[in-house]
Amino acid sequence: MSSARVDYVAPWWTYWLHNFPHINLRLQPIDNSFKPEDESYQQSLIFLGCVAAAGLGLNLLFLVIYLSCLCCARKDHEDPSDTKKKGSCCVTWSAVTAGLISCMAVGVGFYGNSETNDGVYQLTYSMYNANHTLGGVDSLVSSTMGSMQKGLQQHLARLDEIFAARGDYVQTLQFMQQMADSVIKQLLGLPDWMDAQVDLASVADQTAYIEYYRWLTYLLVLILNLVICLLSCLGLAKQSRWLLTTMMVCGVLTLILSWTSLGADLATAVGTSDFCVAPDRYLMSQMKGISAEILHYYVYCNQTLSNPFQKSLTVFQRSLTTMQIQIQGLLQFAVPLFPSAEGDLQGIQNLLNSSEASLHQLTALLDCRGLNKDYLDALVGVCYDGVEGLLYLSLFSMLAACSFCIMLCAIPRAWRQIAARERDYDDMDDEDPFNPRARRAGHAHDPAHPNMHSFCSYSSSMGSQSSLHPPAPPTALSNAPVVPDYMNQAALFGGNPRYENVPLIGRGSPPPSYSPSMRATYLSMTEEQSRHFGNDFRA
Repeated sequence: MSSARVDYVAPWWTYWLHNFPHINLRLQPIDNSFKPEDESYQQSLIFLGCVAAAGLGLNLLFLVIYLSCLCCARKDHEDPSDTKKKGSCCVTWSAVTAGLISCMAVGVGFYGNSETNDGVYQLTYSMYNANHTLGGVDSLVSSTMGSMQKGLQQHLARLDEIFAARGDYVQTLQFMQQMADSVIKQLLGLPDWMDAQVDLASVADQTAYIEYYRWLTYLLVLILNLVICLLSCLGLAKQSRWLLTTMMVCGVLTLILSWTSLGADLATAVGTSDFCVAPDRYLMSQMKGISAEILHYYVYCNQTLSNPFQKSLTVFQRSLTTMQIQIQGLLQFAVPLFPSAEGDLQGIQNLLNSSEASLHQLTALLDCRGLNKDYLDALVGVCYDGVEGLLYLSLFSMLAACSFCIMLCAIPRAWRQIAARERDYDDMDDEDPFNPRARRAGHAHDPAHPNMHSFCSYSSSMGSQSSLHPPAPPTALSNAPVVPDYMNQAALFGGNPRYENVPLIGRGSPPPSYSPSMRATYLSMTEEQSRHFGNDFRA
């Protein structure tokens, strides 16, 4: 079976991020090698966060200048109706643009958050697997050494007493003790992974813990962006000033959060890319308790490299085989002479069988292919899915900042238009009969204002006069008080504004205004129409 290593090749975006300028807080360029313990390198990553903070400051300064200009802007000499139409169109298109960008940002954010989570999960899974492999090696070595040092020595001590009369058997037992010491020596020569001072399980637990809350935080941020966008659109549709004001405050906070996440994502992506460009060098510098030959064997697992444990494992195998042969001879020749030695000899044989099984497991675990596969899987998870997800999250932060910037520019305009519309509405005279806010409830129940028929209803429905109410008796009309002409006019124009767009049949009021043609028709009423309406329209 070929043990050729699939070479790791860093993706192009890691090289692109790796070539970002690395500048410390003193504005001095530094080496872009991955050195997280170096203070200057840490400052270079903090500098990237400061760049994002500067972008946030410029964005807020732009919004302040824009809002100041909007508040201090004077009314021009254009037609007010055209100005309102242009302003309304601008607000509408701004809201649509902000909504589309926000939806796009949320989609990109969900994908980036999922990709980053997948990469970190693959990293922690590989670390758990590698820790399980290394733990298995340590467990096998410890158990085998314990069996040789305690179990085997106890059996040999009892057999030495039993075979005291036979010198040749005692020499065989001494030879087996030498073989056991050789096995222990070879096991002691195997690397103790605890000397590397890296607890992969602990690191994986901490990484998974941090990743869970990072994923949850971004999920809440994405939902918050979507909710604010929807509520802002609802506020524009409902023309709710308090809702728009609330969403404007939330938009400012979310804008700050977007720039902050952009700085954090960018710094993390650059630092991770610095590692991904040369991961072998950093790994070897950290595993100081392990020899360079062993690390090179596991990192660059290929056919040209010999197994550094092959000699120890071969000596282990030969020692066990020799001991098995000696035990078989003692069982065949010594047991008939010393029946009491059979139990200890069987115990040594079982111990050697279990040690041989441990040897096969140890050989498989120490092979470079298993640990190298975990190493490559971890690199692929971090440098491909992880860094790619961070780039998408950075794009999400930029799109979200752009969306909320547009939204914060559109909301004050909409708020100003709503305020101007309400101000124009309040400036109308309450005594004006065309004012829809005029209270006419008293006039509707005032007996001094009789229920008058609509001239337009009659003239516009000549074919359906039978649907009109029958005229009141002449006696009732003759006893009614004489209504002045101006009161008739006010009554005619005092209809309920809610009926302006419904049919006029059966109404007691005309449309809100008379056109010249309606006035001419009014003056040319026939005698029959005059009798039908009575004195309602007489001057």
